[in-house]
Amino acid sequence: MEKQAIIEFKNFSFQYFSQAEPTLHDINLSIYPGEKILIVGPSGSGKSTLGNCINGLIPFSYKGEISGSLTVHGKSTQDLNIFELSKFVGTVLQDSDGQFVGLSAGEDIAFALENDSVPHAEMHERVRKVADMVEMQSFLTSSPFELSGGQKQRTSLAGVLVNDVDILLFDEPLANLDPATGKTAIEIIDDIHNNSGKTVIIIEHRLEDVLHRHVDRILVVNDGRIIADQDAHSLVSSDILINTGIREPLYVTALKYAGVDVTREMLPGYITTLKARLSTDALTEWQKNIQTPPPAETKPSVIRMDNVSFSYDGKRPVLQDITFDIREGEMVSLVGKNGAGKSTLSKLLCGFEKVDQGTIYYRSEDIKDKSIKERAEMIGVVLQNPNQMISKNLIFDEIALGLRFREVPEEEIKTRVEKVLKICGLAPFVEWPISALSYGQKKRVTIASILALGPEVLILDEPTAGQDFRHYTEIMEFLVEINKMGVTIILITHDMHLMLEYTPRAIVLSGGKLIADTAASVVLTDPEVIEKANLKETSLYHLAQMAGIPDETAFVQGFINYERKLKNR
Repeated sequence: MEKQAIIEFKNFSFQYFSQAEPTLHDINLSIYPGEKILIVGPSGSGKSTLGNCINGLIPFSYKGEISGSLTVHGKSTQDLNIFELSKFVGTVLQDSDGQFVGLSAGEDIAFALENDSVPHAEMHERVRKVADMVEMQSFLTSSPFELSGGQKQRTSLAGVLVNDVDILLFDEPLANLDPATGKTAIEIIDDIHNNSGKTVIIIEHRLEDVLHRHVDRILVVNDGRIIADQDAHSLVSSDILINTGIREPLYVTALKYAGVDVTREMLPGYITTLKARLSTDALTEWQKNIQTPPPAETKPSVIRMDNVSFSYDGKRPVLQDITFDIREGEMVSLVGKNGAGKSTLSKLLCGFEKVDQGTIYYRSEDIKDKSIKERAEMIGVVLQNPNQMISKNLIFDEIALGLRFREVPEEEIKTRVEKVLKICGLAPFVEWPISALSYGQKKRVTIASILALGPEVLILDEPTAGQDFRHYTEIMEFLVEINKMGVTIILITHDMHLMLEYTPRAIVLSGGKLIADTAASVVLTDPEVIEKANLKETSLYHLAQMAGIPDETAFVQGFINYERKLKNR
């Protein structure tokens, strides 16, 4: 007997009323009960729109024109309201803050049950059961403000599970999580899938991270069309990912660099199934021939922290005895789990908070008496979310804002703004309203507005969060260019790829203490540091282990040297 699809698109197209072209074109897709599907695609490809059609946000919240049909559980979504659809489909959003409605984690989980007037005794039992499933049983009375990003994500997941829906839809579940928490999130989703038999759909940029566990099919969406519907092994061994601008797993890139023909027979879809021994000779030979770049010349110190400690309430230390020295023209990653003290450290550098103990030096001068305004001319900070920094309607005015505060003459402002517009690739958009820009372009505007002040040090908080591979690469290559102009760059990041590829040095915080300050390749192959800081080993480390290469750290460093040489060509 033929299996009945739980979700079925037939010749389905959708066009937002506000847009001139359809976002989805002629989608034909069947998803069956109990399947686990991953949807990938570049930004603007239509993958989130596809998800919003399944959970009913289209057509109920986002209006537009639909042609063709979409059925969930055999019923047309256009004949159901969003409340009826929520009984079939549970959605966990990328921004868990946007999903919180309760005053505590327990209240939030119970929200759907309260709406359905479920008796109290049953409600408590069901909440306790799902809290156990997502390991939140100890936090049911905690306020949302006390929870980490990962705990908020687990609470959102429990709030969806408590309703006992058949379909679980995850929209970029990894976006705000540190590496180890992201890995755990994928494991929890997999356990729920295996134990409950629910249909699971994951929309995510970070393909390799999702492939930490098995998926049945991967759909690749581009320009509003499904261009591939394959298993992981077939997709990873094809050129579809590269051609669509999606980052392939790092271990696959390494194999290709070593001249290995990556075929489906090697089972390359997951690092755990890869037949790496077949490639040992090629990988060993390749690594042997990679040249080590000459050591960089030692430049003068630009920022130094000397035994710095800080506490918000005078009781619980947030940073303890932090000492490091960052030199002119360096590009450094600052990494560690959510709540490790990374953002607090940047607040101390900018003067938003004052140190309790120790000294911060800028070019060997103690800056404790420098005001926030004075520090801003030396050290610029770019927040993770550009919308939190932008206050003007036009690009020119936004970039000129800090200079006007400093009463710089308009003639000089014009020259400086035009210069940074050119550097940031924004010159063609100078007359545009900021509202017309993409997220990535807004990010550039915030960087440009800080660069216009001429700081020598730039601190960026999660510069690539939520960016697809093409935009991620554009932003990072742009930062490399700024770095070559002599600006020292500190990146606060959860992205291990970014740390490996772009920052030769990583400073690692855990529980407010500095636990490592060394090469990125050393950090990501050191099990002790990885565990303490909630990081995770790079798949290059596993590739070296599986291929029997004795020095994993040297292999990872070789990969980085090879990539840098390719980029500089």
